[in-house]
Amino acid sequence: MQTALTRRLGVPGIVLMVVAAAAPITVVAANFPLILTVSESVGMPLMVLAATAILLLFSVGYAWMTPHVPDAGAFYSYVDRGFGRRAGLGTAGLALFAYVLLTVSMTCYLGVQAGNLIELWTGVLVPWWAISAAMIAVVGFLGYRDINLSAKVLGAVLVLEVAAVLAIDLGVLFSGRELTSLPFSPAEAMSGAPGLGLLFAFLGFFGFEATAVFRNEAKDPERTIPRATYIAVLSIGALYILSSWLIISGLGAGNAVALATDSPDSVVVGFAGEILAPIMTDIVQVLVVTSMFACMLAFHNIVSRYLFTLGQRGVLPAGLAAVHPAHGAPSRASFWVTGVTAAVVLVSAVAQLDPVLEIYTWYSGAGAIGVIVMMTLTSFAIVGFGTRGGGVSAPGLVRAAAVAGGIGLLGVLALSLWNFPFLVGGNLAAIIWGAALVIVFAVIIGLTDMEDGLIRIINQGIKVLSVFLGVRAAVSPGSDNAIRRGVVIGLVYMGVGLLLYGLLSGQQMTVLSYVLDVLMGVAAGGLSGMLVGSMQGK
Repeated sequence: MQTALTRRLGVPGIVLMVVAAAAPITVVAANFPLILTVSESVGMPLMVLAATAILLLFSVGYAWMTPHVPDAGAFYSYVDRGFGRRAGLGTAGLALFAYVLLTVSMTCYLGVQAGNLIELWTGVLVPWWAISAAMIAVVGFLGYRDINLSAKVLGAVLVLEVAAVLAIDLGVLFSGRELTSLPFSPAEAMSGAPGLGLLFAFLGFFGFEATAVFRNEAKDPERTIPRATYIAVLSIGALYILSSWLIISGLGAGNAVALATDSPDSVVVGFAGEILAPIMTDIVQVLVVTSMFACMLAFHNIVSRYLFTLGQRGVLPAGLAAVHPAHGAPSRASFWVTGVTAAVVLVSAVAQLDPVLEIYTWYSGAGAIGVIVMMTLTSFAIVGFGTRGGGVSAPGLVRAAAVAGGIGLLGVLALSLWNFPFLVGGNLAAIIWGAALVIVFAVIIGLTDMEDGLIRIINQGIKVLSVFLGVRAAVSPGSDNAIRRGVVIGLVYMGVGLLLYGLLSGQQMTVLSYVLDVLMGVAAGGLSGMLVGSMQGK
């Protein structure tokens, strides 16, 4: 029986796989107008540059860890080696939760977009869930087969995407329209709401972090994975910086924000038809659909590799680590991902959730938070790797880059948490999904050690509940900025509690314990503030 995956992927294949997950044409057509709208600024190129810099710093430690972590667990494996088994398993649970949500969100949105095209061209209305079901079947087939087949499909789609984006860029260059330097002005980038702009610029890179997931299928992974990681970040960043500048110039720096705000769904698509040819409007719409399909396939493959690795390590049933004798792929794990995706889509459809306003918005927002949390943990795991990684310590520059990247990611995480209601569609959804994310991580950590796991869960639950109720009592419905006050009160409460605990007990806590306690205190305070704010609104 074959137990090892076939090593066929080189640097180009992995880059194509992960950049396809980032869905460049979808980012340009949908995310760019959103960044302009939420930031109220044309400083988008600098926001993208800041996101690129943070992710490059993250990549330094991420790439360095590759030779020292001999499996494809990516975030799970890196956090496991840096912070210990319990934190690693918590990260694994969060990874499965987040990437399944991202896969489902893209599946449902794809059904809507493809349905709109079919209706536009034929006049036939096809239910979104029927199209999503068909796409699940196609992705399931590709995921079941040789990874090279997926790489070829994703590569073909990606080439068409990038060609379309570059065609729009060249159209602006040769149109005779004035190219402005205003988008590169620091003052312009800091105007409006730059934090929100940075957050959505950051989300446009999602998928690149999956390079390590394909370690077991890579040729010479110790060289291939680091190279693919750097190339993916730099190529995505360069494409977004160039394209955002040229599109803003083409629309007009003085008009870009207003145009994006008025027509966020169509401003770039319409501009492509205007700057090149009317048929380009249809081409971009088609490529947005194929881009979503590529993204869906890429996330499917990511989840499959996580299940495969967890099966190999005995965390999940060993059957998930089975390798198809003919295809050399984790086919059984892929089959289960297909089943779970189909089940979540079915339940969501039966519940009559809106595929865009609810399913896509809620699921992708919650999944995005999960990925940012995992990246942040991974950045700081490099610091603890020397004590838990067999005595191997990262060089000083690598540790410094990892810490700097981690601080940057903490900033992005703070922005994400602060704007969580916006990301998932409201305060109630934020409370539900925030609780789900915390529970997935905390429960798995606690249950990995049954002797003290339940005690730890109860202990943490009491602390979080006390913060929650304390904020509820301290912040009145008439207060301004209830969420912000809740976060501050939660932070102060947990910080003072940890300080007194350390002074009075004389016991030492790990860095991870401090971080988790503080984060849970902040989350509890913020959620309580949210409730107060929603009560005020009612």
